[in-house]
Amino acid sequence: MNFEIALYPGDGIGPDVLEQAVRVMHRIGERHSLTFQTKRLDWGYEYWKQHGTVVPDGFLDEIRDVDSILLGAVGWPDAIPDHVTLSPLVQIRQAFDQFACVRPANLFPGLTSVLSGRTAEDIDFVVIRENSEGEYIDNGGRFKQGTPDEVAVQTAVHTRKGVERILRFAFETARKRRNKLTMATKSNAQKYSYVMWDDILDELKSEYPEVEAERMHCDAAVMNLVRWPDRFDVIVASNLFGDLLTDLGGILGGGLGLAPSSNENPTKEFPSMFEPVHGSAPDIAGQGIANPVAAILSLAMMFEHLDCPKAAEDVRQAVAAALAAGAKTPDLGGKLTTAEMGDAVLAHL
Repeated sequence: MNFEIALYPGDGIGPDVLEQAVRVMHRIGERHSLTFQTKRLDWGYEYWKQHGTVVPDGFLDEIRDVDSILLGAVGWPDAIPDHVTLSPLVQIRQAFDQFACVRPANLFPGLTSVLSGRTAEDIDFVVIRENSEGEYIDNGGRFKQGTPDEVAVQTAVHTRKGVERILRFAFETARKRRNKLTMATKSNAQKYSYVMWDDILDELKSEYPEVEAERMHCDAAVMNLVRWPDRFDVIVASNLFGDLLTDLGGILGGGLGLAPSSNENPTKEFPSMFEPVHGSAPDIAGQGIANPVAAILSLAMMFEHLDCPKAAEDVRQAVAAALAAGAKTPDLGGKLTTAEMGDAVLAHL
């Protein structure tokens, strides 16, 4: 099988971690008779320095027909506001209807969580984030900007279609795991949008009788994830709530250097995008010490989406074996460089 993959290294440590994921991708290809035609997208901070924008005009057309997009990380906040560098990613998610953002949180054997006494058996859940609407819609504006009377309005948009399809996606995911679903809501304070979420959850429950479904206010979910991470399996949330909960999930699972994610168009009408949860970390850019595991695990999620489950499992097992053998970058308390961590994963394939 042949796939066309767009490589979007981005900024900071993005190119370093993506390079290791690509090494693993080609090695896996050799093992599973998969070939990859790659298209490198040199967009971001360096592109901005030359052209005054972080992406070219019509950039969506350059990637519309690829099979998948692998992203490193974007952002250089000392030079460009974060909302500028993030804007192309939001546009990709919305234009390609990547409505399901999937972010697993797993503590690998041999690693230590920030939660005392917790083991790999306790921390194994996934956050499914509605990725196409909600609070990330560019809907609003600023009036009398820069004056004492300035007003900023940004209105979240929740549609029945958007909420229902992400809840169905979450129910289906729970069916494949441990049949437990928790929806993060805030219907006690936001009586229109999140009461609608509550209503739609109640409507769908009867279609998935084997799944234990509950709703939990987002602030309580944050508290309970710290107290009882073992009680969670699949968590589904709006765009903003999902974003917040996944950073918590990443640190509970050993750190953001281990946290992968996908931005999926489940119908495969458009390409999906796979990226580590961590940011571009300009403070350590170019030092060769960034952890590439999150990028490599994002590659595994890409293989799963492309219907190559054996390739995905090989990647995950190699990562687990490398970590269990003591391979660690500085963020995990080790001394390996980014490339050496990539070598360790390759050695365990």
